[in-house]
Amino acid sequence: MKSRAFPVEWAKALTLALIATLLVRIFLLAPIIVEGYSMQPTLETGDKLIVNQIGYRFVEPQRFDIVVFHAPGGKDYIKRIVGLPGETLVYENDILYIDGEAVEEPYLKHLKESIQGNQNLTGDFTLEEVINEQTIPDDHYFMMGDNRRLSKDSRDIGVVHFSEIIGRANIIFYPFENANIVN
Repeated sequence: MKSRAFPVEWAKALTLALIATLLVRIFLLAPIIVEGYSMQPTLETGDKLIVNQIGYRFVEPQRFDIVVFHAPGGKDYIKRIVGLPGETLVYENDILYIDGEAVEEPYLKHLKESIQGNQNLTGDFTLEEVINEQTIPDDHYFMMGDNRRLSKDSRDIGVVHFSEIIGRANIIFYPFENANIVN
């Protein structure tokens, strides 16, 4: 009798573990693989990330969060939130201005230092030039890649509605030499 109970208990345990794993994968955390160069040097092509899919149900997205979202054309993009709902946004002489105030982007320091001569990392633009509005609409976010010269982002696709955000990138888990908390 004991010999029959052992395989049944194992089957129950494995089934429960599989169901729990699927629920976590579907509703809480998702693995994402970075493709392309738009987030370099913060994220490299091939980096594997854990994306928190539930966090924004409890807290609002913040400026400079790195998020994954559904982009036009059925693709998912990973970019950094630069502009929040209700804000004005201007880029001039490689400086981000939010509501008329200069905002530092410390994650761009290394890229800006690597540019030769007097070139800018980010070309000048106003929000109105990009989306034909003076402020970012309610429930929308302005996204940009860190590698501004090679990024297809809100300058090209427009602002992103909150409902299109899959979640916030939290951890690089592979390759192991890149393993880190995402900032």
